[in-house]
Amino acid sequence: MTSPSSIPPFTAGVAQIAADPFNPMASAAKVAATIREAAARDVALLVFPEACIGGYPKGASFSTPVGQRLPEGREAFRRYFDAAIDLDGPELALVTDAVRDTGMVVVVGVIERDGGTLYCTALTFDGADGLVSRHRKLMPTGAERLIWGFGDGSTMEAVDTRLGRVGAVICWENYMPALRMHMYAQGVHLYCAPTADDRDTWLGSMRHIACEGRCFVLTACQHIRRGAYPADYACGMGDDPDTVLMRGGSAIVGPLGQVLAGPDFDGEALLTARIDPAEIPRAKYDFDVTGHYARPDIFRLAVDTDPKPAVIRRDGRV
Repeated sequence: MTSPSSIPPFTAGVAQIAADPFNPMASAAKVAATIREAAARDVALLVFPEACIGGYPKGASFSTPVGQRLPEGREAFRRYFDAAIDLDGPELALVTDAVRDTGMVVVVGVIERDGGTLYCTALTFDGADGLVSRHRKLMPTGAERLIWGFGDGSTMEAVDTRLGRVGAVICWENYMPALRMHMYAQGVHLYCAPTADDRDTWLGSMRHIACEGRCFVLTACQHIRRGAYPADYACGMGDDPDTVLMRGGSAIVGPLGQVLAGPDFDGEALLTARIDPAEIPRAKYDFDVTGHYARPDIFRLAVDTDPKPAVIRRDGRV
């Protein structure tokens, strides 16, 4: 692995934008436009929120009491399913073109459709190489389990880029200590955390992770109002179009836990910070959680990174 000290300083950003929840093409166009805007500001790495393309169904219940699935909930899921994207679809083609044209490294949260299941996914793009990594959320939180499938260990790999090793961990996955440990063990330099968590406590978690992993943490959350959703969208937070459903809180944190940009709760924003990769080995001087500060004689983590398809043919093909 390349030493972080050999990577020149660069500008990183987090895009606190609102998706168009039921218009994935419009959301993709906004992501592509934001990539180009960021490139004009000399941003080399850009992180977008969770479910930025495909939509985060904030306030929706999908009409599912315990022991029942009501017809209106099935229709709500059908509508949401149709707003998700395929990885080979036109939405990602727009994003890929913008990434290729700008040469940027980009992490974006999407709702991925695979067969009859939806996955909350973080995609990493790297310039002309296009899509280089896909991470499916391992553990949907709370009612998210009604609408999203579970990822497996095969999509937890960090990826090398010209800016350093990039890893993506989505929202409350960041509260899974074993998953964080797996990321640290891969030597992640740029820990990307797309999220839908806009609470005051989120920044504290991001600062802890940066300090624990001695890495840069970039977290992006949408700032979105009720008015961005269709008028007939069944929202438990009310129907006033000015109601803020997610208030942002995006931020960039350095490897000793210092806040370099954000948090911002005022509206849509493109937050940037200067990243000096040499700060990573400086920070690891006194703490490397999977190196000299580990005790493998007492604690060891086993990680299964094999894919877990539901059906395997006898010839070994999925």
